[in-house]
Amino acid sequence: MKLIVAVIQPTKLDSVRTALAEMAVERLTVFDAEGYGRQRGQTATFRGIEYQTNLLRKVIVEIAVNDDFLEKTLTILENVSRTGQEGNIGDGKIFVLPIEQVVQIGGKEKGPSAV
Repeated sequence: MKLIVAVIQPTKLDSVRTALAEMAVERLTVFDAEGYGRQRGQTATFRGIEYQTNLLRKVIVEIAVNDDFLEKTLTILENVSRTGQEGNIGDGKIFVLPIEQVVQIGGKEKGPSAV
């Protein structure tokens, strides 16, 4: 079992959800987040005044998958989250973490069947 943590552009969330649902990955958690990597923020103009934004809006998607769904889920996240043909700086990152145990709170299932 693995936990996939994907930091993506907010505009890509609906596309990612749709693509994952078509593959029968329907359980995910979404967080709004702010941060920066190589971009280091942006310069914006509001009512004629230029200002620097240090943190950029992102979305964090967490998906717990069994090992047999890992590669398919990663492929979808990579392809659908990418902006442009080759991708751009700021498209995000994907982290894969091991899960030692899963316990379903509403039921009595444990382990891979609880995912």
